[in-house]
Amino acid sequence: MVVKKPTLLTPEGLQRLQKEYARLTTEGREEIADRLHRAFEDGQDDDFVDNAELEEARRVQAFLEGRIQELEEILASYQLIEDNGDNRPDRVDIGDFVTVQEVGYDEEERYHLVGAAEADPAEGRISNESPLGRALLGAKVGDVVRINAPRGITEFQVMRIE
Repeated sequence: MVVKKPTLLTPEGLQRLQKEYARLTTEGREEIADRLHRAFEDGQDDDFVDNAELEEARRVQAFLEGRIQELEEILASYQLIEDNGDNRPDRVDIGDFVTVQEVGYDEEERYHLVGAAEADPAEGRISNESPLGRALLGAKVGDVVRINAPRGITEFQVMRIE
């Protein structure tokens, strides 16, 4: 028996996924049902096999149902990342906001360390399973962490933990 580890979620991430699930299982399914119906109706006059819109609607439906299944699995076995109440954490943990500075550069970057299901680097949310996320876990302010990046070893200094 394979035991799957729970998906780590922040309260905000849980809320986002619950909203997405609710939207996909209602509006999303209704939209694709309408699209399938229209494509089927349009294709009755043509050769059914060559109905590209129907094929596309089926592809979109498969993607939608796959995402719904993925969300159901996440929501059935998640672990909430709770705020430990410590206003001044001394070590980086999942759920923390971490400000780092790449060694040799002046610009600081702020990341929210989250579980893989809600990671979005463009929004500043990095996964605890990413190379930088793994390196930051347990680090203290002032520590320098090293990651193996495509351009070689890259070092980041931890500036703040919130």
